[in-house]
Amino acid sequence: MDLTKNFKEHVKFYARNFVEIKEREEVSNIEHIKNDGFLVKTNNGEYKTKTILVATGSMRKKLNIPGAKEYENKGITYCASCDGPFFKDKDVVVIGGGNAGFETALQLLAYCKSVTLLSRAEFKADPVTVEKVLANPKMKAVTNASLIKIKGDNFVKSLVYKKTEPFVNSFEIKADGIFVEIGHTPATSFVDGLVEMDEFKRIKINHKNQRSSLGGIWAAGDCTDVLYHQNNIAAGDAVKALEDIYLELHKMK
Repeated sequence: MDLTKNFKEHVKFYARNFVEIKEREEVSNIEHIKNDGFLVKTNNGEYKTKTILVATGSMRKKLNIPGAKEYENKGITYCASCDGPFFKDKDVVVIGGGNAGFETALQLLAYCKSVTLLSRAEFKADPVTVEKVLANPKMKAVTNASLIKIKGDNFVKSLVYKKTEPFVNSFEIKADGIFVEIGHTPATSFVDGLVEMDEFKRIKINHKNQRSSLGGIWAAGDCTDVLYHQNNIAAGDAVKALEDIYLELHKMK
């Protein structure tokens, strides 16, 4: 939150009469006007523009089991790069059997006493990644695991799950931390059908300049098909997009 506030204050300081900041406006639709830019419609008005930078991010998919809300930021976390070092010599659990889950587990193995990965189905990660991660003696992985609940006091203590195949017994495992990697929901509905997206509704971009498939629209951050999700990566991609937008606007003059 402090980083966000600093970004905002930085923009406001340099805005002067060059940048107009509109707050608490939700974009509902963007209309492409052939050879004449775009019409951006919000809940509070309409704006005509030549260029657009979409930087709306995404929401992490959350666990929907008893204890998930109670222990949000009290052991349940979504970023191994950010929070992994806080769990040094601890027993942690990773939820998710895709590449993100296994890459998270790989990062955590550098710090943690043990890492247990739970996947609700067979692993979707690349076989070479799975093989490399599971070769670590501190690593354990369980497929066909259905989560039941999270337990704790002031902080997460354990997680209960059951095996859907071949058994239905429930198991309780120690969990000093739970890292959730079950995907994102990008905030891109207002450009659906306007720009090309991948199967997860993330905007496909040219990673050299952040351009979308439609001229005049750029995108940056977690709303795009970028591989890694970090604040500094998103900010850097936005700067890259703005550099390219600046050049494009000068070409239009």
